[in-house]
Amino acid sequence: MDKKNLKLKISWAALLFWMIIIFVYSSKNGTESDKQSALVIYVFNALGIDLNGMLGDLATFIVRKTAHFTEYLILFLLAYNVFKNYLNKKTAIVFGILLTFGYACTDEIHQLFVPGRTGKFRDVLIDTSGAIFGGMVITLVNKIRYKSKIVV
Repeated sequence: MDKKNLKLKISWAALLFWMIIIFVYSSKNGTESDKQSALVIYVFNALGIDLNGMLGDLATFIVRKTAHFTEYLILFLLAYNVFKNYLNKKTAIVFGILLTFGYACTDEIHQLFVPGRTGKFRDVLIDTSGAIFGGMVITLVNKIRYKSKIVV
C-alpha cells in the first residue's frame, strides 16, 4: 500500500471514529451528561477559574454549548481532511459543513430517545456554527498560504 492510500484510510478511520465518539457521548443519559459538565467546571475551579462565580447558572450552559461547538468543529476538520482528497478545497469545505449539519441533525434526533436528553434545533445550529467557523479558518489560512504558494 502506498503512502497516499494509507493516509486516506487513516483519514477515513479518524472521521468514522469521531462520529462514533459523538454517538457514544450522545447516548449517555441526562444524569451522566450533567456529571461531565460538572467535571469540566470542577477542572476550571481547580485551575483557579470560578466559572460558577463568574457566570452563575450560565456556566453549565456555556460549557455544554462550547462542547457542542468544539466537537463538531473537530468533525468538520476530519470531514474536510477526507473530502479534500476527492474534491477541490472550496467544495470540500461545503461538503464538510453539509456532513456536519446532517450528522448534527441525526444526533439531536438520537437524543430524543435517550432518557433525560432532548433534541434541540438550537444545538444543530451551534454544531453547524463550529463547522462554519472551521471552514472560515481553512479559507483564511488557504488565502494566506496561497499568497505564499502553500495551500492546505
